[in-house]
Amino acid sequence: MTSATLPNDPQWKRANTVFSVSNPSADFALIGIPAHQSSISPTNAHQTPGAVRDALTRYSTFSTSAAIDIAGLTYTDLGDVNSPDGVEGNARVQTAVKDAINNHKLLVAVGGDNSITYSVASGLWADLTNVGLITFDAHHDLRDGNSNGSPVWQLVQAGLPGKNIVQIGIADFANSAEYSARAKENGITVISRAELRTRSMADVVKQALEIAGAGGREIYVDLDVDVCDRSVVPACPAAMPGGISADELRQGAFLVAADRRVRAIDITEIDASLDTPDQRTVRLAALLVLEAAAGLATR
Repeated sequence: MTSATLPNDPQWKRANTVFSVSNPSADFALIGIPAHQSSISPTNAHQTPGAVRDALTRYSTFSTSAAIDIAGLTYTDLGDVNSPDGVEGNARVQTAVKDAINNHKLLVAVGGDNSITYSVASGLWADLTNVGLITFDAHHDLRDGNSNGSPVWQLVQAGLPGKNIVQIGIADFANSAEYSARAKENGITVISRAELRTRSMADVVKQALEIAGAGGREIYVDLDVDVCDRSVVPACPAAMPGGISADELRQGAFLVAADRRVRAIDITEIDASLDTPDQRTVRLAALLVLEAAAGLATR
């Protein structure tokens, strides 16, 4: 069944409809950053922002567990940034998001590969020294260079202190000893996938917010969807067997967005062209958008 043939029920509001009205001072702003050219492995991640918008038609605006109808917030869709790759592309992204946290309570950027974490965060804050970063990721992203494997290191080099960074879900056999040492040397807090086996997501997120947001500083959150188990995110090329569940990532998105210090979230590393016929990866990304909106609604 295509979105064009979905049933129309006036008492069942579809989530995509909240973005139909442009509002320059909306609570929640969505932007697509279809970066893909600097990815370490070839990807069609540039197809993902549009696919996620389409997937929003599959869901309602009501969170049963939180008893919240996210339609009570105001929304705007800022569209996609054209040609966001490379040095010139980074500059276009930075320009596109420059005023977002002045105009909106929360910005959600849908990638695209993980390189957007650098371009979006550096565009939002000219001075990164008093900003916090939380990543949900199987990888440290502390490589040298300019790729989807380097955004955290680029932010550190641009002035973001390592002590302000928390990485959740770092996986075994997905990183090198050298980059693990780089994380430790720079004071980055690492909460491994193994540690998550004995701790709740609520407990882990609470710790991450305390560290990244110490002193009330604003926080950027990277939801790299390859932190999840490969069975639930087949469109994430770097996902591994044994990652976290889709539900855990959804809970994480809700919890971080509920904190006033979190000003922006990105959703990255999905190649929509690789998804299964049931679109399980893209649909998870759409749900992450909605969980972020529900979290925002609780503030």
